[in-house]
Amino acid sequence: MIYYGEESKRARENFDLQHRRTDLHLIYAIVDVKKAAAETYSELGIKPDVYRAVMTACDRVLAGKADDQFITEALQGGAGTSTHMNVNEVLASIASEELGRPVHPIDDVNRGQSTNDVYPTALRIASIRGVRALSEECAKLQESLQRRENEFESIEKLGRTELMDAVPVTLGEEFGSMAQAIARDRWRIYKEEERLRQVNLGGTAVGLSDTADRRYRFRVIEILRRQTGIGLAAAEYPMDITQNNDVFVEVSGLLKALAVNLMKLSEDLRLMNSGPYGGLGEIRLKPLQKGSSIMPGKVNPVIPEMTMQCSMRVIANDTAITMAASRGEFELNAFLPLIADSLLESLHLLTQTCTIMREKCIGTLTADADRCHAILDHSLARATSYVPALGYDTVTKAILDGGSPEEIMERLEAMREENRPAKHQ
Repeated sequence: MIYYGEESKRARENFDLQHRRTDLHLIYAIVDVKKAAAETYSELGIKPDVYRAVMTACDRVLAGKADDQFITEALQGGAGTSTHMNVNEVLASIASEELGRPVHPIDDVNRGQSTNDVYPTALRIASIRGVRALSEECAKLQESLQRRENEFESIEKLGRTELMDAVPVTLGEEFGSMAQAIARDRWRIYKEEERLRQVNLGGTAVGLSDTADRRYRFRVIEILRRQTGIGLAAAEYPMDITQNNDVFVEVSGLLKALAVNLMKLSEDLRLMNSGPYGGLGEIRLKPLQKGSSIMPGKVNPVIPEMTMQCSMRVIANDTAITMAASRGEFELNAFLPLIADSLLESLHLLTQTCTIMREKCIGTLTADADRCHAILDHSLARATSYVPALGYDTVTKAILDGGSPEEIMERLEAMREENRPAKHQ
């Protein structure tokens, strides 16, 4: 059974990118808006039988029973009109089937609405759901890192700055630093929901509520708030929300910050895992698959590598969102589909990445305490501790005089003993 209509078909033909379809999370959020609108009109006594049928159609779609009917490409001209009409047509067809007589996709399903208020409202709903899921996964990743912090607190190792020997640290402290970075990301992302709650639903074309019943405007957001469980609020200035998409740039910027921290974390894990014989070998990542089709026994750090690639995509998406948001003209931004596709992809990628990193990397890695100690003992990292007693220049000269690290450290210790004030008898 085909429920979409001619407008959906035209969009499929016009934007035949064969890239990917509009994200179903966005489709479902649009349907949430349609259901709230239908319930509002039913309450107002406007065609109650028609709008009961539309609500039934919405429930059917939200149950995943019409996923194959949403055929528009994610990237499209028209500020999202094609996807919006695809939803209108599918709901109208299912409602017509339910009611036993025609339900019009525009006059009925889209009464008092516009792509320009429905689509951005839906994107905010889908984004808030994504933000909540991501914040929860960040919390779990943070907790996993903190468990490693506690487990490895007594494993002393060589600290490095600019990849050069620095001072002693513990492996636990390094994992604790990773946990702190993810904790900041978790809090920032969690708080971003507040910025997404203002919606312009009821503002129709440009935020001035053309064609929208005044009673509908005041009631529909209340119903949508109840249906979604999200604290949505009517925008104080709907025209602003219709024109400007800076809030999505803000959200994307915080996602980029998380991506940056995940990349840094992953790179550290790759370096500490390097070897197993010719590298650092301070930790061991769980071997998950063959690392080479020619080199026997080679195992690669595939989860950190995957994480870094996902992070790179999120950073690229941030650039796309920034460019798209800046290119709106006057009362509307025609490039909202690119913002939607990029933002929802970033939210999904980061959520899945945090889960996989936690389950298949952080939660399964092991520490090689002996290797950590051996590298530290064969370094001059402890030389810095002699500077307060001997002075920077004296310690530097002792190092430059040469010898093995062990010999240099013995010399420094002897020099400190010689300079130690005699105890009073």
